[in-house]
Amino acid sequence: MKTIMEKVALVTGSSSGIGFETSLALARSGFHTFATMRDLGKGEKIKQIIEKEDLSIEILELDVDDEESVNRVIKTIAEKKGRIDVLVNNAGYGMWGTVEDVSIDEFKEQFETNFFSIIRLIQKVAPIMRKQNSGNIVNISSVAGRIGFPVSPAYISSKFALEGLSESLRFELMPFGINVIIIEPGVIKTNFFDSMKLSEKSQQNSIYKEITDKVISGVKMMAEMGTHPKEVADVVIKTLGEEKPLPRYVIGNDAMMFLEAKKMKTDKEFENYLKKELYGE
Repeated sequence: MKTIMEKVALVTGSSSGIGFETSLALARSGFHTFATMRDLGKGEKIKQIIEKEDLSIEILELDVDDEESVNRVIKTIAEKKGRIDVLVNNAGYGMWGTVEDVSIDEFKEQFETNFFSIIRLIQKVAPIMRKQNSGNIVNISSVAGRIGFPVSPAYISSKFALEGLSESLRFELMPFGINVIIIEPGVIKTNFFDSMKLSEKSQQNSIYKEITDKVISGVKMMAEMGTHPKEVADVVIKTLGEEKPLPRYVIGNDAMMFLEAKKMKTDKEFENYLKKELYGE
């Protein structure tokens, strides 16, 4: 009799939004899911659903910026399950502020969470997947990883970096049966934008206050009609069911509209288009 090996998934940033919905979707699809979050106090909502639906989800504390925390979680999963079939790198945050208004330390903090923490996790998980000769690494990027716009250069540049990392990694891990998948949502209807940090200098009397206020207001208005994070989770599940997943998946009408406009317009035309869409100029 052939034994069916239990599939194991690890999701970062599972307390809300995309990570929350993806953890639930994976468990409902038969994965034993480790839903991780920095603050376990934010796990009550997912705990209630786990109990109600009797889902195969374990909640673990994970600070993706902390090497010891990452080592501890990977060791726990390896000891309990001996494998990791899916890694969803979702944990991250955004920062408002122009290039002049975001300090070097604030840029570094943004990259630590949105970029270097992903490298940290991949370096721990890839050897496990190589040993299995199978696995899926899903990196939650953004349409902002392919389009630059004002007042969030720290966030955008971290996502541009993630796109390049993911493309390179695909070539490196493909021979070992490991897929690297980039997910590029547009504006998502979550508390992400409400919880975005505002750089310290932006909170003062910045020369860029007018454009900063305009862009923040415009993006928050877009978020009210944004894509539900469950749609992102559904796409993640769909990709995992494909024999040969595509390198990237764009999610949301707004993301598709922006990328199509960028493809069809000259650089200058696209700049003017973005200005109009973001803050009505």
